[in-house]
Amino acid sequence: MGFLLSKSMDANFHKQQEFMLHNSRLQLERQIMMQNQMRERQMAMQIAWSREFLKYFGSFFALASVGLTAGALKRRKPTLLAPIIPLGFIFAYQMDSAYGTLLHRMRGEAESIMESERDRLNLPQGLPTFESIEKARRAKSGLMSILEK
Repeated sequence: MGFLLSKSMDANFHKQQEFMLHNSRLQLERQIMMQNQMRERQMAMQIAWSREFLKYFGSFFALASVGLTAGALKRRKPTLLAPIIPLGFIFAYQMDSAYGTLLHRMRGEAESIMESERDRLNLPQGLPTFESIEKARRAKSGLMSILEK
């Protein structure tokens, strides 16, 4: 009798373990999907910001270029055209960031770094562990109790 009861409890235990494993896997997949959606939203906001900034900077660049060119022709001073060069580089960078392939090139470079220069990605003192987090928490809570006195 005890053997049969033990056998059914063991089967229930295994079923419960499988159920818990399945639930934890689902929860992890949901967390990964949520984090990826948040990352995508942040990237979309960054691209949108670049495009909006480009509108304002493009207008400034166009007005500055026309004004500096007119001033250089009117006063016969070609040095007035000098600011157009660095402003042109900034405009080209913003254009590449907003509509070009800058993000694709950056992603490719990041993948290359992750593959061939992995040592550059190491955190100081390594990955945080439960013990290191707990030690910092205890130190902070000890400091808080001293400050409250």
